[in-house]
Amino acid sequence: MKKKVLLAYSGGLDTSVILKWLINKGYDVVCFIADVGQEEDLAAAKKKALAVGAHSVHIAHLQKEFVEDYIFPSLKAHAVYEGKYLLGTSLARPLIAKKLVEIAQGEKIASFAHGATGKGNDQVRFELTILKHIPSAEIISPWKDPEFLAQFSGRTDMLKYAKEHNIPVTSTLEKPYSIDENLMHTSYEGGNLEDPAYSPEEEMFRRTASPKNAPDQELKIAIEFQAGVPVSVVEMENGKKIAGSVELFKYLNEIGGKHAIGRTDLVESRFVGMKSRGVYETPAGTILLKAHLDLEGITLDREVMLLKEGLAPKIAQIIYNGFWFSPEMEFLMAAVEQSQKKVTGKVFLTLYKGNVMVTGRTSPYTLYHPQIASMDEIGGYDQTDAKGFIKLQALRLMRAHG
Repeated sequence: MKKKVLLAYSGGLDTSVILKWLINKGYDVVCFIADVGQEEDLAAAKKKALAVGAHSVHIAHLQKEFVEDYIFPSLKAHAVYEGKYLLGTSLARPLIAKKLVEIAQGEKIASFAHGATGKGNDQVRFELTILKHIPSAEIISPWKDPEFLAQFSGRTDMLKYAKEHNIPVTSTLEKPYSIDENLMHTSYEGGNLEDPAYSPEEEMFRRTASPKNAPDQELKIAIEFQAGVPVSVVEMENGKKIAGSVELFKYLNEIGGKHAIGRTDLVESRFVGMKSRGVYETPAGTILLKAHLDLEGITLDREVMLLKEGLAPKIAQIIYNGFWFSPEMEFLMAAVEQSQKKVTGKVFLTLYKGNVMVTGRTSPYTLYHPQIASMDEIGGYDQTDAKGFIKLQALRLMRAHG
């Protein structure tokens, strides 16, 4: 019997070539396609894999799990890598790898393959998750295989191989960049973008309008949260309400993209050690992060907020580096979840030409009390207490040598 291997398959040039390459090496290849909200014909990808010679193809529809178990927890933690990147690809990979493991366990497959390069982060994210759940797993990573690298030095060799083996592809040598897409974002890298000074053409962007082409009329919305999780969005002008995790996320992607929200162009630090330029479109994530940050301002104790924001960069790094299923991630997210118990309420926002502007907020657990904070009322706060408070704070300053 041929040895079975489970391949993370996208239907693109790389994984289609890898599929045929594995078959030619004598493997019986089972393909797995994850539906994480990418705008692709998954049925066509399955048909293509079978035509190339796959033993079978599994398609898993993961949009709801992706939003609720990966995107929302990341946003609750305010996990933004190096202050800019909202981790769209980083969040999808552990979910895809976990589903690979589940299928492998069901079919008693002990070998895995993927198309991630040896220069990127995805190889780490896939392989750490697989090894976490199946320590004895064999992982075939062609882009780290000397035989594969000797045969394929670049896209020209892969396109030639595809033609020789009648593998249908849409890729061309003129493709200016690599695209990854899911519900959280659309990302672009490689090609022309490898020059950090290169300004991408407007035609590149799939998900967001240019601010120049965005509507001249602002859009006012209210987002309701319960324990840190967004549960509904309301358009203030007409009362239209959108509820449900996937539904509201897709709606925010739609209106955010229309109003030119969520573009980020950056040079980031890959886990393997090099710098990489990436361009991202993350409309819904950008809107939700802004709203959630604001709601915490009215519901979180200041010391809890300070501690939580101190954890955010570390959580982002953990996710980016592929350690979603790690003891440190479990430990830190337990703290985040504890902080969210009373992050409940509504945030009112205005969307306009690339801007997300918070205009108000309300919460049943508000820590803001007008009678204490008001400049027009005395009640609830004895201002004379501040005299002694300031003296005590100044004590160490007055004794300091400077």
